[in-house]
Amino acid sequence: MSVALHPMAWWVWALGLALATTRTEDAWLVGLIVAAAVVVVFSCRDESPWARAFPAYLVLGAVIVLVRVAFHVLVGLKTGDPTIIALPRIPLPRWAGGIQLLGPVSLPGLLSAAFTGFQLAALIICIGAANALANPKRALRSLPAALHQLGTAVVIAVTLAPQLVGSWRRVQRARSLRGHRPRGMRAALAPRMPVLQDALDRVLALAASMDSRGCARSVPGRGSRVVLPLMLVALLGAVVGTYVLLDGTAPSRLGLPLLAVSAMVAVAGLIVASHRIRHTRYRPDPWRAQESLVAASGITVAVLVTVAAGSGNRPVAGVYLLGWLMPILLAAIAAMPAALAPRSVR
Repeated sequence: MSVALHPMAWWVWALGLALATTRTEDAWLVGLIVAAAVVVVFSCRDESPWARAFPAYLVLGAVIVLVRVAFHVLVGLKTGDPTIIALPRIPLPRWAGGIQLLGPVSLPGLLSAAFTGFQLAALIICIGAANALANPKRALRSLPAALHQLGTAVVIAVTLAPQLVGSWRRVQRARSLRGHRPRGMRAALAPRMPVLQDALDRVLALAASMDSRGCARSVPGRGSRVVLPLMLVALLGAVVGTYVLLDGTAPSRLGLPLLAVSAMVAVAGLIVASHRIRHTRYRPDPWRAQESLVAASGITVAVLVTVAAGSGNRPVAGVYLLGWLMPILLAAIAAMPAALAPRSVR
């Protein structure tokens, strides 16, 4: 029986796709990346609760796009031609200057609002893909010992959404066995309190089981006084380095060195802090060539789109040089994990 892919490989792949969606203004490319993520999820997911919860991320993405378009129609800045919907403009007081309530809706403004909502939806869908494919409990074992306390909290928080979906299905199945078969939005929201209670009970049971097994239990160590100063220096360097890179007036040559030094200090702090937490690993997850290829596919997509973003004034000027071929090539690279995942987890 083949072993499922390492959870960190899925996270690297998904974060690469998420970064690519934020670096482009080409809706065609964003749509292809989202389609590749959906294909990979439905090809490689198992029957776990977090895998079955992936359709909820798709619904959430659609809701985000609709809400963004609705806000644009309601209070957005409406400029450009042609006008497709001539809504009456409602006058507002002087203190609400700059806000337009309703008014004529133009096609460029509507498309821009839909695309910004689609970008955010694509980001959420990519993160949902990682959550559906990567076992959060296995991912916790792969974290450094110093991050186990934070990782425990993240695992419990990330597990809540799949547990909500699983609890809702169990409650709906129980209601159908009792002869209740209502339809519509009201019927879907009726069992919200039992669903929330069941999901929270399961998440708290997971937290209690992790705590009873000594997960992230720290022990006294000599390096405890050194960890906090190292982390503060790393955080300060990361903030200053990011500001230098983003600010056009600051010398840009200092940004990358500051970020590099901050990363090294953070790694040193993690190494020192890891000695305060003792944990064992039962059957550690191997990192094989398949994991490297999956992670490389996401990194490749992110690097290509980011490089193209710096090659011209528009974020994906390099993509337009090759017309429609480059987005399809990037989508094919993003969908490579569908062919690399072990057969047993499909």
